[in-house]
Amino acid sequence: MSADDDIPAGGAPTGAAAQAAPPAPQAAGGSGRAAPNGALEEHGGGSPRAGRRIRQVRELGILLALVLLVAATTLTDPGFLSAQSVQDLLLGATLLTILAVGQSMVLITRNVDLSVGSVMGLSAFATGTLFVSFPGLPTPAVMLGGVLVGTVCGVVNGVLVAAARVPALVVTLGTLYMFRGIDYWWAAGRQINAADMPDGFLGLARVTLLGVPLPALIAVAVVLAAGWYLRSYRSGRELYAVGSEPAAARLVGIPVDRRVFAPFVVNGSLAGLAGVLYAARFGTLDATVGTGLELEVVAAAVVGGVAIFGGSGTVYGAALGALLLSTIDAALPMLQVDSFWQQAVVGLLILVSIGLDRLLALRTARRLRGGGSRGA
Repeated sequence: MSADDDIPAGGAPTGAAAQAAPPAPQAAGGSGRAAPNGALEEHGGGSPRAGRRIRQVRELGILLALVLLVAATTLTDPGFLSAQSVQDLLLGATLLTILAVGQSMVLITRNVDLSVGSVMGLSAFATGTLFVSFPGLPTPAVMLGGVLVGTVCGVVNGVLVAAARVPALVVTLGTLYMFRGIDYWWAAGRQINAADMPDGFLGLARVTLLGVPLPALIAVAVVLAAGWYLRSYRSGRELYAVGSEPAAARLVGIPVDRRVFAPFVVNGSLAGLAGVLYAARFGTLDATVGTGLELEVVAAAVVGGVAIFGGSGTVYGAALGALLLSTIDAALPMLQVDSFWQQAVVGLLILVSIGLDRLLALRTARRLRGGGSRGA
């Protein structure tokens, strides 16, 4: 981390970058596109404070929907809020939350990573293989090895997108199949079972602190660390500037390629971490782990308010989106809702989130044009 990263919130570069107009202080303070606090924002009508207010309203809306869903399910089945059910719900949301945090950082830069499910599966199988091949290897070293596999995958994606300038959608669609193919080749039809892994590692999913499972606490730590970084460091705030307007970000001296590269590496590392936690929780690993998970991860981030067009959103909202989707998966069967409608509900949430984001963007554009006319 360079010295210029440790700059208190309020630094001007990101606010200016998000405006594509070089000298216009009025625009830099008016649009809030890359506000230092990372709020962007949320198309809040021209000020960081308004952006924070809209962002908070959207996240409170997700929280309200979550509370209503839990209340309705509890009325139907009082056991839904039993201690064991809550622990299972938190464990179910853990992997999706960790993956949604990494995906959010990528989306903020106006990119997307469709390979996260394959990276998680490859990392999970690598973790199990290390235990089988090196029985005496310390558990922390094996876990680190699983995370590093994800990191390497993230580096591959980041280099192709940032350095080779290939669109992220094309790159990660290709690496989705490439990493999955490597997983199938490596597994060669084999399956790794719980008996092949140490009890101490498998017991991580059963460890609790004040009733909260350890993997869920790890997910909370990931969310808090990512949120703090995006808010408190200039390099984190510059991700919003890059996602808002890459060309303008280059004009004011932001290293766009590096800012695009880093989230892919972080996302790969978090997918590796998710793979390690998957191995610890389920204990049965094959080449199909994580198949199809990438779309659910993108859905969690978008439902949580992270703009698919880049430059807007928070990891806290993405975490709430992941928790909401996990709760929907757990609650709707108890409400005797057909599985088809479960998928339809998720699809509707995505469409509503994208529509709301677009509506707020148009509203902001109108306000900015009006402010510019009055200033002239």
